[in-house]
Amino acid sequence: MKSIFSIFKRGLEKTTTKVTRTIAGMFTGIKAHGAASFDDLEAMLIQADFGVPASLRIVGDIRDRYERGEIATDADLVKVAMETVTTILNSRVRPVNFAPEGKPTVILMVGVNGSGKTTTIGKLAARLKAENKKVILAACDTFRAAAVEQLQLWGERTGCQVVSAKHGADPASVAFDATQAALARGADFLLIDTAGRQHNQKGLMDELAKIRRSIEKVYPGAPHEVWLTVDASLGGNVVNQAREFTKTTGVTGLVLTKLDGTGKGGMVVALHQEFELPTFFIGFGEQPEDLQPFSAEYYAGALFGEESK
Repeated sequence: MKSIFSIFKRGLEKTTTKVTRTIAGMFTGIKAHGAASFDDLEAMLIQADFGVPASLRIVGDIRDRYERGEIATDADLVKVAMETVTTILNSRVRPVNFAPEGKPTVILMVGVNGSGKTTTIGKLAARLKAENKKVILAACDTFRAAAVEQLQLWGERTGCQVVSAKHGADPASVAFDATQAALARGADFLLIDTAGRQHNQKGLMDELAKIRRSIEKVYPGAPHEVWLTVDASLGGNVVNQAREFTKTTGVTGLVLTKLDGTGKGGMVVALHQEFELPTFFIGFGEQPEDLQPFSAEYYAGALFGEESK
């Protein structure tokens, strides 16, 4: 069985190559570093999708430690960068906000088209079923028949009931029915899929607010989490997405997807530096085991090419 750290390493391989090339050789053949060297490193980190605020912070820590005589080699530099990144990633960590015992925990998934919401819900359902949890899935993407079919396939694969409606039905009505079903049937979790939408589509963003109101009408205090799925392959563009979804839909956490196919894994650090949002899960591939709980230590270690954990 693959270790969890090996899944992180494999999934971040393209980003790791990009990051290590950025740092490699910075101290080779140079006796002393001035402002220009650190400006170059800063620019390289920004190009690796760490974002401006995180890049400034990482380079600031490296510069301080260098001036105190604590950095003399590339390995020293990597160690400091990894420590700073781990601190950034750990700063938002918190447990999932579970419902009171005996009540279903409701998780509403939101995000732009193609960010991996439906697949993430299916993988999460598989994880929860493996823990002997009773899970109900709600197909609130009623505008795209393929999304309902995909969720129903995950329902069959995992043995989870799927609450759905005919094509074009009111998504808020489906969410209402699914919440009633989760309460009546003693479910442990209700995972709600929604239609993909761009953050600047006001009508669709208002629809999410309506879905939330429908859930709360039948189950005060729910949803307990609103998770934004973020396609990591989009790099720095996801920062604007996260900013707008957070303003309009009350996002409480992130799920990062498609990291295995991109060299833009530095954007995870950018997101954590900018937003007061934890990352709960991270996706490295198509199989259920490729969705893993987020670990700052594993992520930072894999990002900077650590061999083992």
